[in-house]
Amino acid sequence: MRELPKIKFSIVVPIFNEEGSAKRLYIRLTQVMRALGEPYEIVFVDDGSTDRSPAILRNLHEADSCVRIVTLLRNFGQTPALKAGFDAARGEVIISMDGDLQHDPAEIPSFIQKLDEGFDIVSGWRCERKDTWLTRQLPSRIANWTMAKLSGVPLHDFGTTFKAYRREIIQDLPLYGELHRFIPALAASSGARITEIPITNPPRQHGKSNYGLSRVFRVFLDLLSTKFWLDYSTKPMHFFGFFGLAATGAGIFTGSLLLFQNVIAHAEFASNLTLTIATIALLLAGAQILCVGFASEILSRTYYESQKKRIYVSRATRDSDDEDLELGREVEDAIYADNGNHCENHVNPSQLPAQTRAERPTRMVSAHQPRLVRRIAGNSLARR
Repeated sequence: MRELPKIKFSIVVPIFNEEGSAKRLYIRLTQVMRALGEPYEIVFVDDGSTDRSPAILRNLHEADSCVRIVTLLRNFGQTPALKAGFDAARGEVIISMDGDLQHDPAEIPSFIQKLDEGFDIVSGWRCERKDTWLTRQLPSRIANWTMAKLSGVPLHDFGTTFKAYRREIIQDLPLYGELHRFIPALAASSGARITEIPITNPPRQHGKSNYGLSRVFRVFLDLLSTKFWLDYSTKPMHFFGFFGLAATGAGIFTGSLLLFQNVIAHAEFASNLTLTIATIALLLAGAQILCVGFASEILSRTYYESQKKRIYVSRATRDSDDEDLELGREVEDAIYADNGNHCENHVNPSQLPAQTRAERPTRMVSAHQPRLVRRIAGNSLARR
């Protein structure tokens, strides 16, 4: 059986009622990708289109084996459509873009060039937007500034779909709601290297935009949830505990003031009724917030431990070449020689059987028992 060529690039394009743009986008994408000379695929995600878009995509698929189609049963939204495309993509590099021709396929080589420089995510930056200023540009600038400050990722444009990802970075990211905008922030928390490049923003030529001012509120709520997830998903008690202890401390203070003015000072600095109500309310609020923190802590541990999710992300390393092996032998010889100066009964390293890299034991910390260190063979690590 002949082995299929490995896919280098996957272009993921969500489509929703883009019958006027789908064919032209395919032609321009094909011209660019064929010029690169690498195996590629174009993954169109039909997000419940009600126009002729599904028929056009089927014709493209029948005419070109590089075109793949993912059909959703209804309109789920841009984030689920992108997630469906990411799950279906087989390429080492995944490039996402809109299907309305407001992203120029001719700029794809610039994204690939940045990835070749060592970055994990390359995000587009619409320097000169062609959208209306009041309803699109102003809310976008406010949202981008807020996202950059809260996430710590200094991007100018989180909202654009035109991005390039390494497969290992994007394939395991959880995407819900409108979280496709926060992919750089989510990936940065795992140590991904991110950059951005300026892109053009041609005006829409066909159809109408599916974005409105109402999305600003949904994006803001998603921003809050993303900030909480990035900072406190593994330690929610640190978030709730601060407010719980603050409320409890304030309740203790008002209660102490109430006792002081009635028992010691015998003078009324503040209304007894006000202090009594404030003390009861603050103590109850503090207790409730702390209980929410305890419950969140249990849920967090259940989430990570039941699904065996890691709280860290490691980067794949290349195999050592002959020069690295020779350096390793020199280090081991120096260690044995140094030990021989301090130990009377030592073994000459030349008398020991030679070990390959795969046979030498490696220390690894168990993910399920963080304090337990066990020794495993290096060749078992290679199979992971």
